[in-house]
Amino acid sequence: MAKAGSSRQAAWEFYGTELKRRREAAGMTQQGLGHRVFVSGGYIGQFEQAIRKPQIDVAQRIDEALQTDGFFERMCRKLINNSRYAEYFAAAAELESLATSICDFAPTIVPGLLQTAPYARAVILASNPFASDDQIEEKVGARMERARLLQDPAKPEYWVIVHEHVLRLPVGGPAVMAEQIDRITGLARSRRILLQVLPSAAGAYPLMGRMLTLMEFDDAPPTAYTEAVYSGNLLDDPALVKRVRATYDLLRASALPPEASLDLLESAAEDHRRCASTT
Repeated sequence: MAKAGSSRQAAWEFYGTELKRRREAAGMTQQGLGHRVFVSGGYIGQFEQAIRKPQIDVAQRIDEALQTDGFFERMCRKLINNSRYAEYFAAAAELESLATSICDFAPTIVPGLLQTAPYARAVILASNPFASDDQIEEKVGARMERARLLQDPAKPEYWVIVHEHVLRLPVGGPAVMAEQIDRITGLARSRRILLQVLPSAAGAYPLMGRMLTLMEFDDAPPTAYTEAVYSGNLLDDPALVKRVRATYDLLRASALPPEASLDLLESAAEDHRRCASTT
């Protein structure tokens, strides 16, 4: 399990696991790959254990040796470059871009993958009231870059449960909120995402107030990510991820069916539009 303070390390561990998997699939030993990329076999082992981080030129040679079409160079560059995300979220953001399936639970704000720029700007400004305009826009840009994941028509598969509170809170004002809900509704109506709303009438629910993300991958174990105040936990222990999955299933059971959820979204958007027209 990788916790806050070691989230970037978790991403390097994913890098190492993928390196080992692809090396073995190519029928190479650590010594054999090391010879091809001009480092020792021991160094390859340390890369795979995330003890050492390869330089860009070594990552490029690994791609050539394993014929991985630039995968290791791209991932290495992303991990070496200064992250545009909070330290505790950086590794989760990296894994999010590699996932084939993502399940989100959002009890307080719209998930980052679904946010519009005006909504994101309002959320970021609320947490950074003394930041410059350039700093705010950089953070908004990073969030919009994440949201481009959903431009792919096929993957990742994205299932999201939002609490009704998220739809009622006028983040950025009623006009911004109406636009935000319209975006979510459009994605759901086009069947790009599967959305459910957990109604306020449901009362108490698992993970009260805590967001949750579950991610699955083609050739790596599933992970779960939870977040608290300026901290996050990236979980990869199979037994723990299984328990988290069961909790998500409980949330699904308490949420409205997809069509009823869409009706509630559209109703909430109209309420915000009415408020906007009177201000």
